[in-house]
Amino acid sequence: MDDSELIARAQAWLAEDPDPDTREELAKLIESGDTEELAARFSGTLQFGTAGLRGELGAGPMRMNRSVVIRAAAGLAAYLKSKNQTDGPVVIGYDARYKSEDFARDTAAVMTGAGLKAAVLPRPLPTPVLAFAIRHLGAVAGVEVTASHNPPRDNGYKVYLGDGSQIVPPADAEIAAQIDAVATLHDVPRPETGWETLTDDVLNAYLARTDAVLAPGSPRTARTVYTAMHGVGKDTLLAAFERAGFPAPVLVAEQAEPDPDFPTVAFPNPEEPGAMDLSFAKAREVDPDLIIANDPDADRCAAAVKDGTDWRMLRGDEVGALLAAHLVRRGARGTFAESIVSSSLLGRIAEKAGLAYEETLTGFKWIARVEGLRYGYEEALGYCVDPDGVRDKDGITAALLLTELASELKEQGRTLLDLLDDLAVEHGLHATDQLSVRVEDLSLIADAMRRLREQPPTALAGLPVTKAEDLTRGTDKLPPTDGLRYTLDGARVIVRPSGTEPKLKCYLEVVVPVSAKSGLPTARAEATDLLAAIKRDLSAAAGI
Repeated sequence: MDDSELIARAQAWLAEDPDPDTREELAKLIESGDTEELAARFSGTLQFGTAGLRGELGAGPMRMNRSVVIRAAAGLAAYLKSKNQTDGPVVIGYDARYKSEDFARDTAAVMTGAGLKAAVLPRPLPTPVLAFAIRHLGAVAGVEVTASHNPPRDNGYKVYLGDGSQIVPPADAEIAAQIDAVATLHDVPRPETGWETLTDDVLNAYLARTDAVLAPGSPRTARTVYTAMHGVGKDTLLAAFERAGFPAPVLVAEQAEPDPDFPTVAFPNPEEPGAMDLSFAKAREVDPDLIIANDPDADRCAAAVKDGTDWRMLRGDEVGALLAAHLVRRGARGTFAESIVSSSLLGRIAEKAGLAYEETLTGFKWIARVEGLRYGYEEALGYCVDPDGVRDKDGITAALLLTELASELKEQGRTLLDLLDDLAVEHGLHATDQLSVRVEDLSLIADAMRRLREQPPTALAGLPVTKAEDLTRGTDKLPPTDGLRYTLDGARVIVRPSGTEPKLKCYLEVVVPVSAKSGLPTARAEATDLLAAIKRDLSAAAGI
Protein backbone atom coordinates (compact mmCIF):
# COMPACT_ATOMS: atom_id res chain seq x y z
CA MET A 1 0.00 0.00 0.00
CA ASP A 2 1.17 3.58 -0.60
CA ASP A 3 1.94 6.04 2.20
CA SER A 4 -1.45 7.77 2.12
CA GLU A 5 -3.27 4.44 2.37
CA LEU A 6 -0.96 3.39 5.21
CA ILE A 7 -1.66 6.62 7.14
CA ALA A 8 -5.40 6.19 6.55
CA ARG A 9 -5.31 2.64 7.94
CA ALA A 10 -3.37 3.79 10.98
CA GLN A 11 -5.82 6.65 11.61
CA ALA A 12 -8.79 4.28 11.34
CA TRP A 13 -7.15 1.95 13.86
CA LEU A 14 -6.35 4.88 16.16
CA ALA A 15 -10.00 6.01 16.10
CA GLU A 16 -11.20 2.80 17.76
CA ASP A 17 -8.19 1.87 19.94
CA PRO A 18 -9.47 1.67 23.55
CA ASP A 19 -6.02 1.84 25.17
CA PRO A 20 -4.54 5.30 25.94
CA ASP A 21 -1.00 3.87 25.91
CA THR A 22 -1.14 2.45 22.40
CA ARG A 23 -3.22 5.41 21.16
CA GLU A 24 -0.44 7.77 22.24
CA GLU A 25 2.21 5.52 20.67
CA LEU A 26 0.35 5.32 17.35
CA ALA A 27 -0.49 9.02 17.26
CA LYS A 28 3.23 9.86 17.57
CA LEU A 29 4.10 7.49 14.70
CA ILE A 30 1.44 9.08 12.48
CA GLU A 31 2.50 12.60 13.45
CA SER A 32 6.18 11.88 12.76
CA GLY A 33 5.35 10.26 9.41
CA ASP A 34 7.38 7.15 10.30
CA THR A 35 6.03 5.10 7.42
CA GLU A 36 8.65 2.38 7.82
CA GLU A 37 7.51 1.61 11.37
CA LEU A 38 3.84 2.01 10.43
CA ALA A 39 4.31 -0.46 7.57
CA ALA A 40 5.78 -3.01 9.99
CA ARG A 41 2.68 -2.69 12.17
CA PHE A 42 0.05 -2.54 9.42
CA SER A 43 1.46 -4.96 6.84
CA GLY A 44 -1.05 -7.61 7.93
CA THR A 45 -2.51 -8.97 11.16
CA LEU A 46 -1.13 -11.25 13.85
CA GLN A 47 -2.21 -14.70 12.77
CA PHE A 48 -4.39 -16.72 15.14
CA GLY A 49 -3.23 -20.34 15.01
CA THR A 50 -2.85 -23.40 17.21
CA ALA A 51 -0.60 -21.40 19.55
CA GLY A 52 -3.34 -18.75 19.71
CA LEU A 53 -1.68 -15.35 19.40
CA ARG A 54 1.81 -14.31 20.40
CA GLY A 55 3.77 -11.22 19.51
CA GLU A 56 5.42 -7.98 20.54
CA LEU A 57 3.37 -5.47 22.54
CA GLY A 58 2.52 -2.26 20.73
CA ALA A 59 -0.05 -0.47 18.57
CA GLY A 60 -1.39 -1.89 15.30
CA PRO A 61 -2.72 -5.20 13.98
CA MET A 62 0.76 -6.82 13.81
CA ARG A 63 1.31 -6.27 17.56
CA MET A 64 -0.28 -7.57 20.76
CA ASN A 65 -2.65 -4.94 22.17
CA ARG A 66 -6.15 -4.51 23.53
CA SER A 67 -7.69 -4.00 20.07
CA VAL A 68 -6.23 -7.28 18.79
CA VAL A 69 -7.28 -9.11 21.98
CA ILE A 70 -10.85 -7.77 21.86
CA ARG A 71 -11.17 -9.00 18.27
CA ALA A 72 -9.75 -12.39 19.26
CA ALA A 73 -12.17 -12.68 22.18
CA ALA A 74 -15.10 -11.70 19.95
CA GLY A 75 -14.07 -14.35 17.42
CA LEU A 76 -13.82 -17.00 20.14
CA ALA A 77 -17.23 -16.03 21.53
CA ALA A 78 -18.80 -16.25 18.06
CA TYR A 79 -17.17 -19.64 17.50
CA LEU A 80 -18.49 -21.01 20.82
CA LYS A 81 -22.00 -19.77 20.02
CA SER A 82 -21.85 -21.31 16.53
CA LYS A 83 -21.05 -24.67 18.17
CA ASN A 84 -23.75 -24.22 20.85
CA GLN A 85 -21.02 -24.30 23.49
CA THR A 86 -22.72 -21.86 25.84
CA ASP A 87 -23.78 -23.89 28.87
CA GLY A 88 -20.66 -23.27 30.98
CA PRO A 89 -18.29 -20.41 31.68
CA VAL A 90 -15.24 -19.28 29.76
CA VAL A 91 -12.43 -19.30 32.35
CA ILE A 92 -9.70 -16.69 31.94
CA GLY A 93 -6.24 -16.72 33.50
CA TYR A 94 -3.27 -14.42 33.09
CA ASP A 95 0.39 -14.05 34.01
CA ALA A 96 2.29 -11.00 35.31
CA ARG A 97 3.50 -9.57 31.99
CA TYR A 98 2.71 -6.07 30.85
CA LYS A 99 -0.97 -5.73 29.83
CA SER A 100 -1.88 -9.32 30.83
CA GLU A 101 -4.51 -8.23 33.36
CA ASP A 102 -5.97 -5.74 30.86
CA PHE A 103 -6.22 -8.44 28.19
CA ALA A 104 -7.91 -10.81 30.67
CA ARG A 105 -10.43 -8.15 31.71
CA ASP A 106 -11.19 -7.29 28.07
CA THR A 107 -11.78 -10.96 27.32
CA ALA A 108 -14.19 -11.27 30.24
CA ALA A 109 -16.06 -8.15 29.08
CA VAL A 110 -16.37 -9.43 25.50
CA MET A 111 -17.65 -12.85 26.66
CA THR A 112 -20.19 -11.18 28.94
CA GLY A 113 -21.28 -8.82 26.17
CA ALA A 114 -21.78 -11.82 23.87
CA GLY A 115 -24.13 -13.43 26.38
CA LEU A 116 -21.64 -16.00 27.66
CA LYS A 117 -20.61 -16.54 31.26
CA ALA A 118 -17.05 -15.52 32.12
CA ALA A 119 -14.93 -16.28 35.17
CA VAL A 120 -11.50 -14.76 35.80
CA LEU A 121 -8.83 -16.25 38.05
CA PRO A 122 -8.24 -14.08 41.13
CA ARG A 123 -4.70 -12.90 40.27
CA PRO A 124 -1.70 -13.86 38.11
CA LEU A 125 -1.34 -17.65 38.48
CA PRO A 126 0.47 -20.49 36.69
CA THR A 127 -0.99 -21.61 33.36
CA PRO A 128 -1.62 -25.15 34.76
CA VAL A 129 -4.10 -23.66 37.26
CA LEU A 130 -6.12 -22.30 34.32
CA ALA A 131 -5.91 -25.64 32.47
CA PHE A 132 -7.11 -27.39 35.65
CA ALA A 133 -9.93 -24.87 36.22
CA ILE A 134 -11.46 -25.55 32.79
CA ARG A 135 -12.28 -29.16 33.64
CA HIS A 136 -12.86 -28.50 37.34
CA LEU A 137 -15.53 -25.85 36.62
CA GLY A 138 -17.09 -27.53 33.58
CA ALA A 139 -16.10 -24.61 31.36
CA VAL A 140 -16.78 -24.47 27.62
CA ALA A 141 -13.39 -22.85 26.96
CA GLY A 142 -10.42 -21.27 28.64
CA VAL A 143 -8.07 -18.41 27.79
CA GLU A 144 -4.61 -17.89 29.26
CA VAL A 145 -2.96 -14.53 28.66
CA THR A 146 0.75 -15.35 28.60
CA ALA A 147 3.80 -15.29 26.38
CA SER A 148 5.34 -18.07 28.48
CA HIS A 149 9.15 -17.80 28.14
CA ASN A 150 9.26 -15.22 25.32
CA PRO A 151 11.21 -11.94 25.70
CA PRO A 152 9.81 -9.19 27.98
CA ARG A 153 8.40 -7.16 25.07
CA ASP A 154 6.01 -9.99 24.09
CA ASN A 155 2.61 -11.17 25.22
CA GLY A 156 0.26 -13.88 24.03
CA TYR A 157 -3.21 -15.39 24.07
CA LYS A 158 -3.61 -19.14 24.44
CA VAL A 159 -7.02 -20.79 23.89
CA TYR A 160 -8.32 -24.07 25.33
CA LEU A 161 -11.63 -25.78 24.61
CA GLY A 162 -13.87 -27.49 27.14
CA ASP A 163 -11.88 -30.73 27.23
CA GLY A 164 -9.09 -28.75 28.89
CA SER A 165 -6.58 -29.07 26.05
CA GLN A 166 -5.38 -26.40 23.63
CA ILE A 167 -7.05 -25.91 20.27
CA VAL A 168 -5.99 -27.91 17.22
CA PRO A 169 -7.17 -27.72 13.58
CA PRO A 170 -9.80 -27.10 12.38
CA ALA A 171 -10.88 -25.10 15.46
CA ASP A 172 -8.02 -22.63 15.02
CA ALA A 173 -9.02 -21.77 11.44
CA GLU A 174 -12.70 -21.54 12.38
CA ILE A 175 -11.94 -19.15 15.25
CA ALA A 176 -9.61 -17.15 12.96
CA ALA A 177 -12.44 -16.79 10.43
CA GLN A 178 -14.75 -15.44 13.16
CA ILE A 179 -12.03 -12.98 14.22
CA ASP A 180 -11.69 -11.78 10.61
CA ALA A 181 -15.44 -11.21 10.50
CA VAL A 182 -15.24 -8.53 13.23
CA ALA A 183 -15.60 -5.38 11.12
CA THR A 184 -15.09 -2.79 13.85
CA LEU A 185 -14.61 -2.77 17.63
CA HIS A 186 -17.73 -0.60 17.86
CA ASP A 187 -19.67 -3.79 17.01
CA VAL A 188 -18.29 -5.63 20.07
CA PRO A 189 -20.30 -4.99 23.28
CA ARG A 190 -18.03 -4.69 26.33
CA PRO A 191 -19.97 -4.12 29.54
CA GLU A 192 -18.12 -2.82 32.61
CA THR A 193 -19.34 -5.64 34.88
CA GLY A 194 -21.14 -8.97 34.78
CA TRP A 195 -18.37 -11.56 34.98
CA GLU A 196 -17.24 -13.53 38.01
CA THR A 197 -13.87 -13.10 39.67
CA LEU A 198 -13.02 -16.49 41.11
CA THR A 199 -11.80 -16.98 44.67
CA ASP A 200 -8.87 -19.06 45.88
CA ASP A 201 -11.21 -22.07 45.97
CA VAL A 202 -10.11 -23.03 42.46
CA LEU A 203 -6.41 -22.69 43.39
CA ASN A 204 -6.98 -24.75 46.53
CA ALA A 205 -8.70 -27.45 44.47
CA TYR A 206 -5.69 -27.51 42.13
CA LEU A 207 -3.30 -27.78 45.08
CA ALA A 208 -5.34 -30.62 46.57
CA ARG A 209 -4.99 -32.38 43.23
CA THR A 210 -1.19 -31.98 43.22
CA ASP A 211 -0.97 -34.29 46.25
CA ALA A 212 -2.28 -37.13 44.10
CA VAL A 213 0.82 -37.25 41.87
CA LEU A 214 2.94 -38.53 44.77
CA ALA A 215 2.92 -42.05 46.22
CA PRO A 216 1.49 -42.22 49.76
CA GLY A 217 4.29 -42.53 52.29
CA SER A 218 7.09 -41.90 49.77
CA PRO A 219 10.30 -40.24 50.99
CA ARG A 220 10.15 -36.41 50.93
CA THR A 221 13.72 -35.55 51.95
CA ALA A 222 15.35 -33.99 48.87
CA ARG A 223 16.42 -30.38 49.36
CA THR A 224 15.92 -28.01 46.45
CA VAL A 225 16.93 -24.59 45.18
CA TYR A 226 14.08 -23.01 43.21
CA THR A 227 13.78 -20.17 40.73
CA ALA A 228 10.52 -18.77 39.37
CA MET A 229 12.45 -16.93 36.61
CA HIS A 230 10.64 -13.66 37.49
CA GLY A 231 7.32 -15.38 36.79
CA VAL A 232 4.21 -16.47 38.67
CA GLY A 233 5.24 -19.92 39.90
CA LYS A 234 6.69 -19.21 43.34
CA ASP A 235 3.64 -19.07 45.61
CA THR A 236 1.88 -22.05 44.01
CA LEU A 237 5.01 -24.21 43.99
CA LEU A 238 5.87 -23.36 47.61
CA ALA A 239 2.32 -24.20 48.67
CA ALA A 240 2.46 -27.52 46.80
CA PHE A 241 5.83 -28.43 48.34
CA GLU A 242 4.58 -27.53 51.83
CA ARG A 243 1.44 -29.65 51.42
CA ALA A 244 3.59 -32.56 50.21
CA GLY A 245 5.95 -32.32 53.18
CA PHE A 246 9.14 -31.58 51.26
CA PRO A 247 11.76 -29.26 52.80
CA ALA A 248 10.98 -25.67 51.83
CA PRO A 249 12.89 -24.83 48.64
CA VAL A 250 15.68 -22.26 48.94
CA LEU A 251 14.65 -19.42 46.66
CA VAL A 252 16.78 -17.61 44.11
CA ALA A 253 15.75 -14.28 45.63
CA GLU A 254 16.67 -12.13 42.61
CA GLN A 255 14.18 -14.08 40.43
CA ALA A 256 11.52 -15.02 42.99
CA GLU A 257 8.93 -12.27 42.45
CA PRO A 258 6.99 -11.54 39.24
CA ASP A 259 8.70 -8.85 37.17
CA PRO A 260 7.62 -8.21 33.56
CA ASP A 261 11.04 -6.74 32.75
CA PHE A 262 12.84 -10.04 33.57
CA PRO A 263 15.88 -7.98 34.61
CA THR A 264 18.37 -10.78 35.35
CA VAL A 265 18.02 -12.81 32.13
CA ALA A 266 18.37 -12.15 28.41
CA PHE A 267 15.48 -14.58 27.76
CA PRO A 268 13.32 -15.87 30.65
CA ASN A 269 13.69 -19.48 29.54
CA PRO A 270 15.68 -21.98 31.64
CA GLU A 271 17.06 -23.48 28.40
CA GLU A 272 18.72 -20.22 27.32
CA PRO A 273 22.42 -19.64 28.09
CA GLY A 274 22.89 -17.76 31.36
CA ALA A 275 19.29 -18.07 32.56
CA MET A 276 20.26 -20.56 35.30
CA ASP A 277 23.46 -18.82 36.43
CA LEU A 278 21.91 -17.37 39.60
CA SER A 279 20.45 -20.79 40.46
CA PHE A 280 23.86 -22.40 40.10
CA ALA A 281 25.40 -19.71 42.31
CA LYS A 282 22.78 -20.34 45.01
CA ALA A 283 23.30 -24.11 44.74
CA ARG A 284 27.06 -23.72 45.23
CA GLU A 285 26.23 -21.78 48.37
CA VAL A 286 23.68 -24.16 49.97
CA ASP A 287 24.49 -27.54 48.33
CA PRO A 288 20.96 -28.89 47.67
CA ASP A 289 20.10 -32.24 46.11
CA LEU A 290 18.39 -30.64 43.12
CA ILE A 291 17.73 -27.31 41.39
CA ILE A 292 14.19 -26.76 40.12
CA ALA A 293 13.23 -23.95 37.74
CA ASN A 294 9.91 -22.95 36.25
CA ASP A 295 9.49 -20.74 33.22
CA PRO A 296 7.51 -17.50 33.80
CA ASP A 297 4.03 -19.06 33.52
CA ALA A 298 5.18 -22.23 35.33
CA ASP A 299 3.94 -24.76 32.80
CA ARG A 300 7.52 -25.91 32.15
CA CYS A 301 9.91 -27.46 34.65
CA ALA A 302 13.70 -27.48 34.38
CA ALA A 303 16.09 -29.34 36.66
CA ALA A 304 19.81 -29.22 37.35
CA VAL A 305 21.99 -31.65 39.27
CA LYS A 306 25.48 -31.74 40.69
CA ASP A 307 27.77 -33.42 38.19
CA GLY A 308 31.25 -33.82 39.64
CA THR A 309 32.15 -30.58 41.38
CA ASP A 310 29.65 -28.28 39.66
CA TRP A 311 26.05 -28.10 38.48
CA ARG A 312 24.54 -28.79 35.08
CA MET A 313 21.11 -28.59 33.54
CA LEU A 314 19.40 -31.84 32.72
CA ARG A 315 18.08 -31.90 29.19
CA GLY A 316 14.33 -32.06 28.80
CA ASP A 317 14.72 -35.56 27.37
CA GLU A 318 16.67 -36.66 30.45
CA VAL A 319 13.95 -35.41 32.81
CA GLY A 320 11.34 -36.99 30.53
CA ALA A 321 13.02 -40.39 30.80
CA LEU A 322 13.54 -40.07 34.58
CA LEU A 323 9.87 -39.28 35.22
CA ALA A 324 8.81 -42.13 32.93
CA ALA A 325 11.06 -44.62 34.74
CA HIS A 326 9.74 -43.40 38.09
CA LEU A 327 6.10 -43.84 37.00
CA VAL A 328 6.83 -47.30 35.57
CA ARG A 329 8.43 -48.37 38.84
CA ARG A 330 5.34 -47.14 40.68
CA GLY A 331 3.14 -49.34 38.47
CA ALA A 332 1.59 -46.69 36.23
CA ARG A 333 -0.77 -48.00 33.55
CA GLY A 334 -2.01 -46.29 30.40
CA THR A 335 -0.37 -44.73 27.37
CA PHE A 336 2.97 -42.94 27.42
CA ALA A 337 3.22 -40.27 24.72
CA GLU A 338 5.66 -37.69 23.42
CA SER A 339 6.15 -35.40 20.46
CA ILE A 340 8.20 -36.53 17.49
CA VAL A 341 11.04 -34.15 18.41
CA SER A 342 11.58 -35.85 21.78
CA SER A 343 13.91 -38.75 22.54
CA SER A 344 12.99 -42.23 21.34
CA LEU A 345 14.09 -43.52 24.76
CA LEU A 346 10.52 -43.09 26.05
CA GLY A 347 9.30 -45.62 23.50
CA ARG A 348 11.88 -48.15 24.69
CA ILE A 349 10.95 -47.61 28.35
CA ALA A 350 7.25 -48.04 27.55
CA GLU A 351 7.85 -51.14 25.41
CA LYS A 352 9.92 -52.83 28.13
CA ALA A 353 7.14 -52.09 30.65
CA GLY A 354 4.42 -53.43 28.33
CA LEU A 355 2.77 -50.02 28.05
CA ALA A 356 1.14 -48.40 25.03
CA TYR A 357 3.23 -45.66 23.40
CA GLU A 358 2.38 -42.91 20.92
CA GLU A 359 4.23 -40.18 19.04
CA THR A 360 2.44 -36.93 18.20
CA LEU A 361 3.17 -33.67 16.45
CA THR A 362 5.00 -31.02 18.46
CA GLY A 363 3.01 -29.37 21.24
CA PHE A 364 0.87 -30.42 24.17
CA LYS A 365 -2.23 -29.63 22.16
CA TRP A 366 -1.47 -32.95 20.44
CA ILE A 367 0.02 -34.93 23.33
CA ALA A 368 -2.97 -34.11 25.55
CA ARG A 369 -5.36 -35.67 23.03
CA VAL A 370 -3.77 -39.14 23.11
CA GLU A 371 -6.38 -41.68 24.14
CA GLY A 372 -5.76 -43.23 27.54
CA LEU A 373 -2.87 -40.86 28.26
CA ARG A 374 -1.07 -41.56 31.52
CA TYR A 375 2.13 -39.60 30.94
CA GLY A 376 3.26 -37.22 28.24
CA TYR A 377 6.30 -35.08 27.72
CA GLU A 378 8.26 -33.11 25.18
CA GLU A 379 11.88 -32.10 25.15
CA ALA A 380 11.16 -28.38 25.64
CA LEU A 381 10.80 -28.99 29.41
CA GLY A 382 7.09 -29.85 29.28
CA TYR A 383 5.67 -32.75 31.34
CA CYS A 384 2.11 -33.92 31.92
CA VAL A 385 2.13 -36.24 34.94
CA ASP A 386 -1.57 -35.91 35.92
CA PRO A 387 -3.59 -35.84 32.69
CA ASP A 388 -6.90 -36.35 34.50
CA GLY A 389 -6.32 -33.11 36.40
CA VAL A 390 -4.35 -30.96 33.95
CA ARG A 391 -4.52 -31.89 30.28
CA ASP A 392 -1.45 -29.84 29.47
CA LYS A 393 2.14 -29.50 30.62
CA ASP A 394 2.42 -28.62 34.30
CA GLY A 395 5.67 -27.38 35.83
CA ILE A 396 4.36 -27.62 39.41
CA THR A 397 3.34 -31.30 39.48
CA ALA A 398 6.40 -32.25 37.42
CA ALA A 399 8.59 -30.56 40.04
CA LEU A 400 6.85 -32.51 42.80
CA LEU A 401 7.28 -35.85 41.06
CA LEU A 402 10.93 -35.21 40.21
CA THR A 403 11.68 -34.18 43.81
CA GLU A 404 9.97 -37.37 45.03
CA LEU A 405 12.22 -39.40 42.72
CA ALA A 406 15.31 -37.52 43.94
CA SER A 407 14.21 -38.26 47.52
CA GLU A 408 13.81 -41.99 46.85
CA LEU A 409 17.23 -42.16 45.22
CA LYS A 410 18.77 -40.13 48.07
CA GLU A 411 17.49 -42.72 50.56
CA GLN A 412 19.36 -45.35 48.51
CA GLY A 413 22.56 -43.27 48.40
CA ARG A 414 22.01 -42.64 44.68
CA THR A 415 21.28 -39.67 42.42
CA LEU A 416 19.31 -38.85 39.29
CA LEU A 417 22.53 -39.27 37.29
CA ASP A 418 22.89 -42.83 38.59
CA LEU A 419 19.39 -43.63 37.32
CA LEU A 420 20.20 -42.08 33.93
CA ASP A 421 23.25 -44.37 33.75
CA ASP A 422 21.03 -47.37 34.50
CA LEU A 423 18.64 -46.38 31.70
CA ALA A 424 21.55 -45.99 29.24
CA VAL A 425 22.88 -49.48 30.02
CA GLU A 426 19.38 -50.97 29.79
CA HIS A 427 18.19 -49.22 26.61
CA GLY A 428 21.29 -47.74 24.95
CA LEU A 429 22.70 -44.26 25.44
CA HIS A 430 20.20 -41.84 23.89
CA ALA A 431 21.99 -38.51 23.44
CA THR A 432 20.08 -35.50 22.13
CA ASP A 433 21.04 -32.00 21.05
CA GLN A 434 19.50 -29.10 19.21
CA LEU A 435 20.62 -26.76 16.49
CA SER A 436 18.49 -23.64 16.96
CA VAL A 437 18.89 -20.54 14.79
CA ARG A 438 17.12 -17.31 15.79
CA VAL A 439 16.50 -14.94 12.86
CA GLU A 440 15.34 -11.37 12.34
CA ASP A 441 14.23 -12.14 8.76
CA LEU A 442 11.68 -15.01 8.66
CA SER A 443 12.42 -15.60 4.96
CA LEU A 444 15.74 -17.19 6.03
CA ILE A 445 13.77 -20.01 7.67
CA ALA A 446 11.68 -20.57 4.54
CA ASP A 447 14.87 -20.55 2.44
CA ALA A 448 16.50 -23.19 4.64
CA MET A 449 13.43 -25.45 4.52
CA ARG A 450 13.19 -25.07 0.73
CA ARG A 451 16.89 -25.87 0.30
CA LEU A 452 16.57 -29.05 2.38
CA ARG A 453 13.49 -30.12 0.41
CA GLU A 454 15.13 -29.53 -2.96
CA GLN A 455 18.49 -31.06 -2.01
CA PRO A 456 17.94 -33.45 0.93
CA PRO A 457 21.15 -34.71 2.55
CA THR A 458 22.08 -38.30 1.69
CA ALA A 459 24.39 -38.64 4.71
CA LEU A 460 25.13 -36.73 7.93
CA ALA A 461 28.28 -37.30 10.02
CA GLY A 462 29.13 -40.13 7.66
CA LEU A 463 25.89 -41.95 8.55
CA PRO A 464 23.69 -42.72 5.53
CA VAL A 465 20.17 -41.25 5.54
CA THR A 466 18.02 -44.37 5.30
CA LYS A 467 14.70 -42.49 5.17
CA ALA A 468 13.83 -38.85 4.40
CA GLU A 469 10.26 -37.70 5.15
CA ASP A 470 8.60 -34.41 4.25
CA LEU A 471 6.06 -34.10 7.06
CA THR A 472 3.93 -31.59 5.13
CA ARG A 473 2.48 -34.70 3.48
CA GLY A 474 1.65 -36.29 6.84
CA THR A 475 2.33 -39.93 7.67
CA ASP A 476 0.13 -42.91 8.45
CA LYS A 477 0.11 -41.76 12.09
CA LEU A 478 0.67 -37.99 11.92
CA PRO A 479 -1.32 -35.16 10.34
CA PRO A 480 0.61 -32.79 8.03
CA THR A 481 3.01 -30.29 9.58
CA ASP A 482 5.83 -28.10 8.28
CA GLY A 483 8.80 -30.31 9.08
CA LEU A 484 11.40 -32.74 7.75
CA ARG A 485 12.49 -36.01 9.37
CA TYR A 486 15.66 -37.91 8.51
CA THR A 487 16.27 -41.41 9.82
CA LEU A 488 19.92 -42.46 9.89
CA ASP A 489 21.69 -45.59 10.96
CA GLY A 490 21.77 -44.99 14.74
CA ALA A 491 20.52 -41.41 14.62
CA ARG A 492 17.50 -39.21 13.84
CA VAL A 493 17.09 -35.57 12.79
CA ILE A 494 13.96 -33.41 12.64
CA VAL A 495 13.93 -29.87 11.20
CA ARG A 496 11.01 -27.47 11.72
CA PRO A 497 10.22 -23.78 12.12
CA SER A 498 9.30 -22.86 15.70
CA GLY A 499 5.59 -22.25 16.22
CA THR A 500 6.12 -19.53 18.82
CA GLU A 501 9.46 -17.81 18.08
CA PRO A 502 11.42 -16.65 15.01
CA LYS A 503 13.63 -19.73 15.05
CA LEU A 504 14.55 -22.67 12.87
CA LYS A 505 14.86 -25.68 15.16
CA CYS A 506 16.71 -28.91 14.39
CA TYR A 507 16.38 -31.80 16.84
CA LEU A 508 19.17 -34.39 16.82
CA GLU A 509 19.37 -37.79 18.50
CA VAL A 510 22.00 -40.52 18.39
CA VAL A 511 21.72 -43.92 20.05
CA VAL A 512 24.92 -45.69 21.10
CA PRO A 513 24.66 -49.25 22.48
CA VAL A 514 26.23 -49.76 25.93
CA SER A 515 26.86 -53.22 27.40
CA ALA A 516 27.97 -52.17 30.89
CA LYS A 517 28.31 -49.05 33.03
CA SER A 518 32.07 -49.08 32.42
CA GLY A 519 31.39 -48.41 28.74
CA LEU A 520 29.45 -45.20 29.35
CA PRO A 521 32.36 -42.70 29.14
CA THR A 522 33.38 -44.05 25.72
CA ALA A 523 29.77 -44.10 24.53
CA ARG A 524 29.26 -40.50 25.67
CA ALA A 525 32.39 -39.35 23.86
CA GLU A 526 31.24 -41.12 20.69
CA ALA A 527 27.76 -39.58 20.98
CA THR A 528 29.19 -36.09 21.52
CA ASP A 529 31.38 -36.38 18.43
CA LEU A 530 28.49 -37.70 16.33
CA LEU A 531 26.12 -34.93 17.41
CA ALA A 532 28.73 -32.27 16.64
CA ALA A 533 29.34 -33.75 13.18
CA ILE A 534 25.60 -34.03 12.43
CA LYS A 535 25.13 -30.42 13.51
CA ARG A 536 27.97 -29.28 11.24
CA ASP A 537 26.76 -31.22 8.20
CA LEU A 538 23.12 -30.20 8.71
CA SER A 539 24.10 -26.52 8.97
CA ALA A 540 25.91 -26.82 5.64
CA ALA A 541 22.98 -28.63 4.01
CA ALA A 542 20.47 -26.03 5.21
CA GLY A 543 22.71 -23.08 4.46
CA ILE A 544 22.42 -21.67 7.99
